[in-house]
Amino acid sequence: MKKLLILTLICLSFSCKKQTKKTTTYYLIRHAEKERTDSLNKNPDLNLKGQQRAIKWSNTFNAINFDAIYTTNYKRTIQTAQPTANKQNIKLKFYDANQLYSQEFKKNTTGKTVLVVGHSNTTPSFVNAIIKQDKYKAINDTVNSNLFKVTIINGKINDTLIDNK
Repeated sequence: MKKLLILTLICLSFSCKKQTKKTTTYYLIRHAEKERTDSLNKNPDLNLKGQQRAIKWSNTFNAINFDAIYTTNYKRTIQTAQPTANKQNIKLKFYDANQLYSQEFKKNTTGKTVLVVGHSNTTPSFVNAIIKQDKYKAINDTVNSNLFKVTIINGKINDTLIDNK
């Protein structure tokens, strides 16, 4: 009888466990409009329109609580991410544009909601690395309004491209 009671308790403990869904959500954007007056400057600041867009991005993300915000170590990406980081009181983290969706990045962001700010070529490549497809091409140099959203729920990946003009 004692064995039957223990076996029943063990079975109940397994059946009562809730199935938890592990959700990871990535929002990926290209930096806002940069200063183009000096073609030799490889690390320009945002221009006025870019500064306004950075604020617009922070307003777009008002309802999203980010766990982390990643950016490359360039003025234009940092300046694009900073208004959102300030509003959400999050310290920026940096990623290497040559190692987009590394095992370390994946480990550090699994189960979290993350903003990633990159460049016209790295942002679509980053999305492609996450979704394991060659789906998105480099962003036209005049477009700074694309928002990619990738959601992973228990290994199932969904991706969306939104033009946030």
